[in-house]
Formats: sequence, structure tokens, C-alpha cells
Amino acid sequence: MKTKDLDKSFVANTYGRFDLEITRGNGSLVYDSEGKEYIDLSTGIAVNTFGMCDPVWINAVTNQLNKYQHTSNLYYTEPCARLARLLCEKTGAKKVFFGNSGAEANECAIKVARLWASENKGDEYFNVVTLKNSFHGRTITTLSATGQDVFHKYFNPLTDGFVYAEANNLESVEKTFSENKCCAIIMELVQGEGGVVALNPDFVKGVSDLCQKYNNLLVIDEVQTGNGRCGTLYAYQQYGITPDVITTAKGLGGGLPIGACLMFDKTENTLKPSLHGSTFGGNPVACAGAISIIERIDKDLLNGVLERSEYIFNSLRNSKGIKSVSGLGLMIGIETEGDVSVILSKCMEKGILPIKAKNKLRLLPPLNIPMDQLKKAVEIIKEVARENI
Repeated sequence: MKTKDLDKSFVANTYGRFDLEITRGNGSLVYDSEGKEYIDLSTGIAVNTFGMCDPVWINAVTNQLNKYQHTSNLYYTEPCARLARLLCEKTGAKKVFFGNSGAEANECAIKVARLWASENKGDEYFNVVTLKNSFHGRTITTLSATGQDVFHKYFNPLTDGFVYAEANNLESVEKTFSENKCCAIIMELVQGEGGVVALNPDFVKGVSDLCQKYNNLLVIDEVQTGNGRCGTLYAYQQYGITPDVITTAKGLGGGLPIGACLMFDKTENTLKPSLHGSTFGGNPVACAGAISIIERIDKDLLNGVLERSEYIFNSLRNSKGIKSVSGLGLMIGIETEGDVSVILSKCMEKGILPIKAKNKLRLLPPLNIPMDQLKKAVEIIKEVARENI
């Protein structure tokens, strides 16, 4: 049986897959089962930070595989400890918990928030505020945290203890804080699945101030925005705030599953033995790959991200067939005049692979995508948008 037939016969029918089988890749280029070349503008949904088959990453992962692939968290391992130190040194965090995904990182953050509140405010302060239009994962609890009704359908009863405020509306957040016994607010600074919408800096700073006023934790979900994607190591570093917790995943591992919950001064001692754990969290192979990613996210790379971002925004703004361009860094949403599904299909036919977020074309290219490939891809987007109004 061919791959597509095998998939349809044996894989759970949870994904609306494109009629495309990827068989190999190199850098920003991928190839299908017919040998057709594509410029990859999605990187596995912001996962392949340096593109496909990145040699530095492969070397780091292979070297670790030749030592040992897994122990358990009953023992110390060097890659786990080294990665935790790197993340703390680059952010000011004090402790890190490793899981395997963004949803697990957010689950950890929720547990940290409720544990912290139990010790510092009282057991009744368990409510977590999230923003409408947010997305925080697909477990029952992180679905409950997600501020979109479309994700809640069919899964009731959801986990209790989540209340939703309007994004970019400080009065809504304060009203939610004042009317509920809260322990934290969790925010994405760019709402990815919500349409690649960046939060207003004044709103974010205002929420940080409200957290101080109400003694609530400020938790920033950097699952998609983090690891250089937005032009700084983490997006919060552009907003002039200091979180109490950040969560991240996706691009951290460069292609292997890993998630991290970073705890700062206020929360560093919240997790205690037996209160949380993970069999695979901090896996040495995944951590070795992540070290090779984080060590290379330097000033030059981040300047390159900003340069590429500016080029995309300037090229697409005011282009015929394009209504608006949103996002931050290389996390970009394009609202088109024509049907976005049609435009996405036409883009694929012409050899580029963007994805969607609500009614927008979404771009998440490798952070080091060559400029000639990026320019070619942008011209195709402009052409397709213009021809499909």
C-alpha cells in the first residue's frame, strides 16, 4: 500500500491533510513523493527552526544517540542540566521543568500557578484568566484554557477554573481579576491559532501592572512565539515586562518533541518532589538537539529574522489582493481579498508551502531562510493573491 492509503486505513482521522507526501528536505526546501520541490514556509508549524536536515542539529542529536537515548528522571543527565542552564542564563529564569509539548508546558504552568496561589493566597484562588481568541493546547485542561468556543464543542464538561477576558481591553482584564478569585493570567503575545494577532504593547504592560496590583502571576505562552521566531529569543523581551512563568516548545527542539516551563523569582521554588513529573521530559536526545538550537540564536540570527520580517511586511502591504499583514518577526498572518483556502492551494501548486490560521495565510519560515528563496516565495504569494481576488 502507498503511504496515503496506509494513512487513511490505519491513522486516526484527526487531520485534514493536504494531498501531499513529504519525502525529504534540505534547509528551506522540501520535496514530495513525485520529486517536486517546494519552499517551506511553515517549518512543521514553527518547529524546524533552522529548516530541514540542519547539519549542526543532526550532529548534536547523533552524538547523543551514540551515548544513550534515554534514562529516566530518576538519574541526572548532562543535556537536560545544560539546556536548563542555557535557558535560565538567557532569560533570567531560575528553574525549568521539561515536558514533551506546548500543551504539557502549559499544563505545568497551570499547576505552578495553582500551587503558588495555594501557598501564597489561599486554596480558593484557583481561577486562571486567559484571553478570548487564545489557544493553549489540546488536552482537556489546555482546551479549557483556550478562549475559543469552537475548540470546546463536544468536550464538555471542561476543566473548571478558567475565565476569559477580552484581548487588548485592560478594563475587561481588571473586571475579571476583581470579580473572580484568581491566581494567574496566561497570554500569548501573538495569538497564533487566533489569526496571528499581536497584542498591543500598552495592553501587555497594563496587564503586568494589574498582576502586581492583584498579586496574580503573569504567565506568557511562548510555545509558538519563542526561540527566535519573533525577532528576540522570546517575544516577551520586546514588551518591557518580566513574567513569572513562560512556556515554550515547538522551535525549541528543532524537530524533536520537547516543551519547557520556565519559572522566575516568584515561582522558582513552587514545584517540589512528587508534585509533577514526566517519563520522557528532559529526554537527553531532545535536549541535545535543543542545546544546538538555543546556542545559535544569537544577535546576528535575530537581526536576520527582523530583516526578513521587514521585507515580508513591506512587500505585501498595499499589494493588490492583500487586505492586511499581521504578526511579529517571522510569525506572519496575511489576510487576502480572495478565499484563503483557494489561495493556499494555488500557492502549493506553484511550489510554496504556507499554512492557514483562521481566515489568513500563515507564514512560519525557517529563521535562516535564504533571501533569494524568501523573495521568490513572496512574489508567488503576491501573484496568487492578485489573480484570485
